[in-house]
Amino acid sequence: MAKPQQEHEWLQKFVGEWTMEGEAQNCEAGGEPYRSTGTETVRSLGGLWVVGEGQGEMPGGGAATTIITIGYDPATGRYVGTWVGSMMTHLWVYSGERDASGKTLTLETEGPDMSPGAPAGKTAKYRDVVTLESDDHRVLKSFAQGPDGEWHQFMTAHYRRKK
Repeated sequence: MAKPQQEHEWLQKFVGEWTMEGEAQNCEAGGEPYRSTGTETVRSLGGLWVVGEGQGEMPGGGAATTIITIGYDPATGRYVGTWVGSMMTHLWVYSGERDASGKTLTLETEGPDMSPGAPAGKTAKYRDVVTLESDDHRVLKSFAQGPDGEWHQFMTAHYRRKK
């Protein structure tokens, strides 16, 4: 039986009931950013994993359900996880690490290139950066790596613990 380590214990800060308010980039010229709201329930799985199920609306409209898993792999020294959503068929696989402050987790993945005009089947690199602002507030910022190698932020979501 694996025993939770400090890195697993840190993940337990995500456990609970959350509300979410998000804003995503609108790729149309001059378009206003998309705003969305939702909820997320995060539970612990054996003290080693956190599993979150989100319900809400897609930026631009439409209902969505998402499931995220995050754990820590002591063999690689990295946080690992997955993300799936009811709006797509791709299974996103994460690998990442916390920064020196211990408040920010950066998860990297690769998946379908969602940039305007990208050909079908092309992939891109993505980065989700989760910062624990407090025990009751976390911020998710999502980035995509452009053809120029630069990271471009396309989404921000604020999660607040339900009281």
